[in-house]
Amino acid sequence: MKKKKDSVQQKSYVDYALLILGSALIAFSITAILRPNELITGGITGISILLGGFLGIPYTIYYYVLALIVLIATFLTLGKKEVKKIIVYSILFPLILILFESLHFRLYLNDMFLAAIFYGLIAGGGFGLVVSSGFASGGTDTIAKILHNRLFPFVGISKLLLMIDVLIIMLSIIKYNVNTALYAIVTLVVFVKSMESVIYGFSAKKVKLEIITEKIDEIENYILNTVIRGVSKYKITGGYTKMEKTVLTTICTPRESIMIKHFISSVDQEAFIDVLPVSSVWGKGTGFEPLIDNQ
Repeated sequence: MKKKKDSVQQKSYVDYALLILGSALIAFSITAILRPNELITGGITGISILLGGFLGIPYTIYYYVLALIVLIATFLTLGKKEVKKIIVYSILFPLILILFESLHFRLYLNDMFLAAIFYGLIAGGGFGLVVSSGFASGGTDTIAKILHNRLFPFVGISKLLLMIDVLIIMLSIIKYNVNTALYAIVTLVVFVKSMESVIYGFSAKKVKLEIITEKIDEIENYILNTVIRGVSKYKITGGYTKMEKTVLTTICTPRESIMIKHFISSVDQEAFIDVLPVSSVWGKGTGFEPLIDNQ
């Protein structure tokens, strides 16, 4: 029992170390690369920079205010469980961001494309570490979840998140120009790929989840109606217990799998999830390659 407790405590230390390291990488990429090279990105970071540019108040203040607003909105709409996931990051990251901003270290690059790539790589890698540590950002992903639950239940969270990020990038044209918005798309694509590579390695475009849980109906409903992915079920028999159980399977993006993992952890911490990389999927479904023979 003591060994198990020590193991849990050690994992907790590692998770917090990953959280701090990931937050530092994100803060560095924003203060040293994104801001000096006049780039923009999606998420609360992008909103904060735009507001700071329009109104002349430091963007770090806007970030803190927006993070707290999202935290309060999460508590009012999604409940205490969701707040617990994001409260540590929502308080810690703005402090780290303010610290890095005060250091005044700037990496000016003559090539905007190169700056966009470097920002996406470092920030995406940092965010991947944060997600891997089990914490949630409380950013636009949480806003998308609130919009899905309250206003657009027929639209998947991933699509809402993409729409929010695209809207932020389009608004950047007002403050900056079309080139800045186009570079923002580059940062967004590299960011997502870098994040997914940290979490899953470099091979998987899709992942297959196999879930053993006592909360089958709740999790199935979440995948079908919130993530909007298909679900299959089959029976298995435990080799040790000889008990028959139902396995849920779904194929989704790595980002969606993290959403599913967070939901499962909130309803059944005894669940077992097997994650398998999938290089390609052929057939009818969102993000899958259609079975069309052009020959």
